[in-house]
Amino acid sequence: MKNKLLCLFLLLHIITSNSQNTVGTTFITEDVYDAFTLISANTKAYLINNCGEVVNEWTSAYIPGNAVYLLTNGNLLRAGRVQDNSSDIVFGGQGGIVELFDWDGNLIWSFLYNSNQERQHHDVFPMPNGNVLILAATVISSAEAILAGRDPNSLPENRLYNEQIIEVEPIGTNQANIVWEWNVKDHLIQDIDNSKDNFGDVSMNPGKLDINFLNGGSGTANWLHFNSIQYDEILNQIVISSRNLSEIYIIDHSTTTTEAATSSGGTYGKGGDFLYRWGNPQSYRQGSEADRILYGQHYPHYISQGLNDEGKLILFNNGRDRTPSFSEVMIIEPPATIPGFYNYTPNTAFGPTNADYIYEDQSASPSPFYSSIVSSAQRLPNGNTLICEGQFGEIFEIDSNDNKVWEYINPVHNLNGNISSQGDPPPGVNILFRAIKYAPDFPAFIGRDLTPEMPIEINPDISSCLLALSNENFDLSITIYPVPTQDFINIESTISIDKIEIYTITGSKIIERRNSNKVDLRTLEKGMYLIKIHSKGNTMSKKIIKQ
Repeated sequence: MKNKLLCLFLLLHIITSNSQNTVGTTFITEDVYDAFTLISANTKAYLINNCGEVVNEWTSAYIPGNAVYLLTNGNLLRAGRVQDNSSDIVFGGQGGIVELFDWDGNLIWSFLYNSNQERQHHDVFPMPNGNVLILAATVISSAEAILAGRDPNSLPENRLYNEQIIEVEPIGTNQANIVWEWNVKDHLIQDIDNSKDNFGDVSMNPGKLDINFLNGGSGTANWLHFNSIQYDEILNQIVISSRNLSEIYIIDHSTTTTEAATSSGGTYGKGGDFLYRWGNPQSYRQGSEADRILYGQHYPHYISQGLNDEGKLILFNNGRDRTPSFSEVMIIEPPATIPGFYNYTPNTAFGPTNADYIYEDQSASPSPFYSSIVSSAQRLPNGNTLICEGQFGEIFEIDSNDNKVWEYINPVHNLNGNISSQGDPPPGVNILFRAIKYAPDFPAFIGRDLTPEMPIEINPDISSCLLALSNENFDLSITIYPVPTQDFINIESTISIDKIEIYTITGSKIIERRNSNKVDLRTLEKGMYLIKIHSKGNTMSKKIIKQ
């Protein structure tokens, strides 16, 4: 008996000592939202469950460039980075190609938007009608920039990048029709030279962008660095993020392309001018640095209907170039008397003055929560918030009281594709642009085989995760015997059993039985295992011993 107790103690010690994973799922509680998380790392996109097991994956010839989305029909829309020197438009977030894969990983459409005159970068967006919004940089020559009112002393690279949004209709396997277009160069203002275009009072024209506002930057070609475009179908508006100017903008998508180049037309009557802007009012002379709120933010978007804070904007405020350095997740409500028509008093800054909600962690210096680049935040149906601290490849979820309920560390090196082994440090460059969770009832999953495969990391250990996610109420309906056992495990249950799985203590699945209440363990070596029982969407996991 002593030997058996000692063996059991040692095995339990192994579980405890292995429970602190270094990559993959590193922390989990039963309060995590049960859903699937989509990420893009190196040449793959992964859909993972909360234990980090891969539910599906897609392979491209390109590393991220950068966004990825799962569509309602199961297709995957992904931007890739072209690295063949076919474009000299080069800056962080560069892409060049947009690809569409089916659920099974087959490439069904791609569109190359990549030359010395234009290049897709950062974001794309799948439109409800099947079209795709594409964010791109296009070249403004030095002469064109000066004519537009740019200070000639702020052209160190002798050109500027215009930020462009195009909506394309996919054609065939590699073509597209551009059906709508918006360019920021059509909505500029300047007040340094009345002999040049766009001359006017910057402070009285908040719908336009001051071509000479650099937000303390050096005036490089990449002076704006838009890093996100998100579409709201209800308002028919696009939310834009400018990292370098630390400001977000909202524009009207209901315009024609012709109207989008002017200041009139569309549902909201302002053509392609900004309907709303927020985060850095000094950009239109309605504040100072002291009034600045945003610092290199990412992923501003409207919270969907039915969720907590629906209709408000959520964003990841990186805190780039702020002292001290710390990041925040912020939720704000743009003031509007009528949805989409934003309140504005002339010669003031757009509201609100303060965010409705802020998540931050300044418990130490430097802050434990800080990502100077990339990153995202997403409100979830159960009231939790998913946060991607992208610079370090960390995804975590917090509940409504800001308690952490899940943490996942990307094990994939984003440039060379090397994958870390469990227990080893994360790879040095495991950046994640964004992470999005999809609910189990998302239409893409209807009729799909969602049986999880092994996690991404090498030598995974999901034992702690399996145990943490056991449904206690479900457990009351289940009796497992005998434990320990020498041959069979039997399950007595007041409800039907759909599936029984046996895992090694490190989380590798070795046996699966369907529509059975008995599992033969005679071929297994002596030791400790995990049994996972499925019934009508519920799961429970227990430790068992084979003698």
